[in-house]
Amino acid sequence: MTSDAHDVEGPSVDLNADLGESFGRWQLGDDQAMLQLISSANVATGFHAGDPTTLRRTCAEAVRCGVCIGAQVGYRDLAGFGRRFIDISAEDLTADVIYQIGALQAIAASVGGRVGYLKPHGALYNTVVDNEDQARAVVDALLALPESLPLLGLPGSAALRIAADNGVPTVTEYFIDRNYTDQGRLVDRRRPDALIHDPAEASERAVIAAREARAQSFCTHGDSPGAVQLATAVRAALVEAGFAITPFVRP
Repeated sequence: MTSDAHDVEGPSVDLNADLGESFGRWQLGDDQAMLQLISSANVATGFHAGDPTTLRRTCAEAVRCGVCIGAQVGYRDLAGFGRRFIDISAEDLTADVIYQIGALQAIAASVGGRVGYLKPHGALYNTVVDNEDQARAVVDALLALPESLPLLGLPGSAALRIAADNGVPTVTEYFIDRNYTDQGRLVDRRRPDALIHDPAEASERAVIAAREARAQSFCTHGDSPGAVQLATAVRAALVEAGFAITPFVRP
């Protein structure tokens, strides 16, 4: 947990979701509704999704709702929604990540907010679990900033290990609406069992994971069908189980 985390009485968990992913007239998800339910927003940064106006609106609404803004960086892949691996050089990936963070920092600041953490998106998220070179490139981007941001990622990933070894704060994540392999990796989205759509099942998973302290932040995807209903059920179940919904970094 980062040193900037909230001090609260009793157990608490962070709920995060990927937002700001609409582009022009193409609308994806219901960001306004999701921001009423979560505590941290992984806001797109323009490389995999999101146009500047969408990102600014999303950041403004996050500020209004008291939700922490995170920069969700990805491969330069609008057509593939950042879900395709790109064999990019470490130098280029580091520069791309810095570029994306800087863009969202300026947009967030323009509406009275700030970027509080970093989360890789899609294929980049999965790649930096095991790919040492790309994991190090992402961490190098954080180390190049005047003030390093916490890195949100999969427990046991190369990225979190390299970040911790270099003094970068790390935050572990558990996916409420995704299935896992026996090795603790996310099931490939191309498989029919990759996603969990049932709010009751997702809620049960969330409460069990919270009680077992599997991670510091729980993710529900804002672009999935029924995302708002699922997030509503998950939040209600966690609160009923005695958990406060609290961001791991102050907004």
